[in-house]
Amino acid sequence: MKKLFLLSIALIGFSFTSNAQAIADNALGLRLGDSDGFGAEISYQRALGDNNRLEIDLGWRDGKNYDGFKIAGLYQWVFPLDQGFNWYVGAGGGLGSYDVNVPNVGSNSETFFFAAGDIGIEYDFDIPLLISLDFRPEIGFGDFNDDLDFDIALGLRYQF
Repeated sequence: MKKLFLLSIALIGFSFTSNAQAIADNALGLRLGDSDGFGAEISYQRALGDNNRLEIDLGWRDGKNYDGFKIAGLYQWVFPLDQGFNWYVGAGGGLGSYDVNVPNVGSNSETFFFAAGDIGIEYDFDIPLLISLDFRPEIGFGDFNDDLDFDIALGLRYQF
């Protein structure tokens, strides 16, 4: 029974590696979502292996009475679905800071940390374009971001 179990695990592992398609070494673009009020993010992905990568996203806001930034880092595992389609899952975290200064009201600023998960689907075109749709739940630690936030975003990235 133990040999049958080990053989099954080996066959499942072989099927994943035989169907694996290499991901791009680098991808740079935009992640267009809410990002908990920080808007669109500049997104960079770096391959760490055949089917895992690091994603770093930077979002910022700047206005007359406020400014802030938010940076997220995620480790992702990528799994092929069908010719060009992949799904991925990841985990990570990040930090952010904001500063609000309203005349005659006062000012407030804070730095916060958060933990995040990530699950999504992507399509790798024959041209160096990667389009994705992902869902990123985040739990924050700080007065500004102290609850569970759900972020859905569309990603457009150039691969090189």
